[in-house]
Amino acid sequence: MSTTSTRAPAVQGDPTSASGAPLVGRGNKEGNRLFREWFKELTAAPEKGEQAAYVFVMGSMAELLRVFDFHTIFPEVNGLQTAVRHVADDYIAQAEDYGYSTDVCAYVKADVGLQLRDGSHPMGTIPRPSLSVYTNACNTYIKWAEIWERLYHVPIFTLDVPGTRRAGGQTWHGNGDFANDLGYVKGQIEELIGVCETVSGKRFDIDKLRDIMGYANRMSRAWKKVIELNKAVPAVYNAVTDGTVYLGMVNGFRGREEGARYFEELVEELEYKAAHHIGTPFEEKYRLVFAGVPCYPIFRRFGEMFSEWGGTFVGSTYLWFASGGANMGFEYDLDHPLESLAEGTLVTVRDAMDAMFYSNTLLADMVEPFGIDGVVYHPIKSCRTVSTGLADSRRVIMEQTDAATLFIESDHMDKRAVSEAQLKNRIDAFFEGLASRRQRKAAGADQQGRES
Repeated sequence: MSTTSTRAPAVQGDPTSASGAPLVGRGNKEGNRLFREWFKELTAAPEKGEQAAYVFVMGSMAELLRVFDFHTIFPEVNGLQTAVRHVADDYIAQAEDYGYSTDVCAYVKADVGLQLRDGSHPMGTIPRPSLSVYTNACNTYIKWAEIWERLYHVPIFTLDVPGTRRAGGQTWHGNGDFANDLGYVKGQIEELIGVCETVSGKRFDIDKLRDIMGYANRMSRAWKKVIELNKAVPAVYNAVTDGTVYLGMVNGFRGREEGARYFEELVEELEYKAAHHIGTPFEEKYRLVFAGVPCYPIFRRFGEMFSEWGGTFVGSTYLWFASGGANMGFEYDLDHPLESLAEGTLVTVRDAMDAMFYSNTLLADMVEPFGIDGVVYHPIKSCRTVSTGLADSRRVIMEQTDAATLFIESDHMDKRAVSEAQLKNRIDAFFEGLASRRQRKAAGADQQGRES
């Protein structure tokens, strides 16, 4: 359990990086700039005769697709951007008018609305796909890709990644099941290479793959360090608000030199903040971890309802599964690129699925090293895959740890399922309970000290 901590006073002078740019705050500023550039690239792609592949955050196969110069399009990223810019309702309504039920994932409906608008998006124009590649990490992915197949008559490729058979039952080298799973995934990747060659008209270049995998290694190494750095007190970033910026970079710039450099520079910034006890812009009183997907329709206000009480999210399951398992820090063996790509795909996509289905174990392991005071569970109406097991996870966390828990429900896209007043009432009560709990413990410690 953590102790009360406050934001450190400003450091004298203006700390700068080697390039002379201000160091503190650089990560968010540069991440937003690069993200805008990424959307500009997507907008310009059709005029340049460049092709796009529609993929998902869990198992994007970006390393392989970049060998063939495909732009990677993430519909989840496109969707959340419409929500934080308060226009998702229009896209969702258009999809429902087109025939999609209110029960369908709002990410899917926002994407359908986007396609019906010929790719018109608040941040640019999303090009049509030449190919779609997706995994079985989310059951919705498969039906989602079939929509693109019907709309555009493009090839779609399902990469079937074996998941964990039971909680704590992950297999590794030396296990026969792992060897079989690895061979199964490698065979599918070889098949995907043939599809990419046919669609792109380009030959597979294994040396180019090595270069791309090298950038991915640097990114993964740094991303793992970013997550670990939030053990610092006060936390050096908010895992929900700042973390969303970082996730955009993890996905959009995976396998690119700019992405590798961004995260290495982010580590530099966060290490500086940790060394000088510089936290988030709000006073930190309680250290929290978030389970689920954020509430994007009121994203800023959602964060404020916690920060106003001194609650800082030092960790989030979203940083695990929405990074496609990049949090593992897995590094490819560049001497055996195809075999290592298969292994990396198997273990990272499996880890992403574990972060959804077996989150209680991962969360329990965070409580002590990260000094967690409370776990906030946020199931959403749209996504049964992420949300279904959260109530069970909460029960286990309450049995196995001393962390307080909060269970709040809304949606990540559809504001019809979001009640700010109800959320605030539950969040306020949660923090009142945390304050009371801390006072009781302090009183108990004082009593024990007087008796001893």
